Formats: sequence, structure tokens, C-alpha cells
Amino acid sequence: MISSLTGILKTKNPTEVVVDVNGVGYAVSIPLSTFERLGAQGSTVSLYTHMVVREDAMQLYGFATDEERQIFRLLMSVNGIGPKIAQGILSGISVPELKNFISGGNVASLTAIPGVGKKTAERLIIELRDKIGKLLSTELPGSQTDHAAEIRSQALLALTSLGYQRATAEKAIRQALNEKDGTTLPLEGLIKRALQFTSNR
Repeated sequence: MISSLTGILKTKNPTEVVVDVNGVGYAVSIPLSTFERLGAQGSTVSLYTHMVVREDAMQLYGFATDEERQIFRLLMSVNGIGPKIAQGILSGISVPELKNFISGGNVASLTAIPGVGKKTAERLIIELRDKIGKLLSTELPGSQTDHAAEIRSQALLALTSLGYQRATAEKAIRQALNEKDGTTLPLEGLIKRALQFTSNR
């Protein structure tokens, strides 16, 4: 079982990268959240990985953080969610926001994620609520986590109301938060910074 890779980033696109490890190129499927953290082609990259083995194929999925991998594995434990859907969910929403929507039973917000219908959203809540709750209890106090998620949600609403596609708005917000470590931007500042990223597209 391959649990991590460190090597040279040979090629990259939003859904897959090739990592050269001592002359062997590994094709690794990734979510958009991981793609945005990668360096330039030719740089050294380290990925946490999960291998999916089937009768007709083996596929590696890679993640920038172990937390992303944990959530990916939890998503796949839900009936009806395979690796491709789990990858799509992580591409459409940040891990903190996903955890808060599940722990809070927010069906409406979950169904806004591309590829997630009402039944899938309900299964996510039923099957993962307790598990997600345990993960949240080891992180920041709930009030801080909820406040950050609320600011992010309001910023997303503001950008989509301005006419930006959800995927574009979500990516711009992630870039703004990553630049500032996601902890110091108030709502107005987050919106303004995110708008700068959308204008650079």
C-alpha cells in the first residue's frame, strides 16, 4: 500500500498530477483543493495518498494534507459514494466548510455542492455526523470554527450574487484564505481579496 509520495512534479492539472519518484512516474488523481497548493512543475512535492484497488485497475488519490485524506476516506464509507464522487466533493468545497455542514445537518448547503443530491446529502449527515463531530472536537473551539465558516459562506453568497459561478467564487475565496492563512480576514476584507483573484482569471 502506497501511503505517501515525495518526488518531482512532472505534470499537473486540476484533477491529476504525475509525480516522478526516482525515475518512476506515478499518476495521482487529486481534488482542486490540493491542486491549488501545488508548486510549479519541476518542483518537489509531497502528497498523502490513498490507493483504490479494483479488479480492472489501481488508482492513486493524492492530498496536500492528511486531513483531506481522512475526509476522503470518510466520504467513501458512505453508501453510494465512490472515490470519484468523493474527489468531486473535495473539489467543490473546503474541508472546514464540509465538516461544519455535515455536523450542523445543513442539507441545503450540501446539495449546493456539484454532484450531491438531497438523498446523498442526507446520507452524509446520517452516516458521518458523529464521526465528523469527533474530528471537530480535536480542533478549534466550535464558536471560532463556526464563525470562520459563516464568514466564508457569506463571502461565497456575495460573490455568486455578483454573477460569479460557484466554482470560480469558491476557488477565489480559497486563494484569499490560503494567502492570509485563513484566520485574519474579516468578511469585507475576504470579499475584496477574493474579487482580486477573480479579476486575475
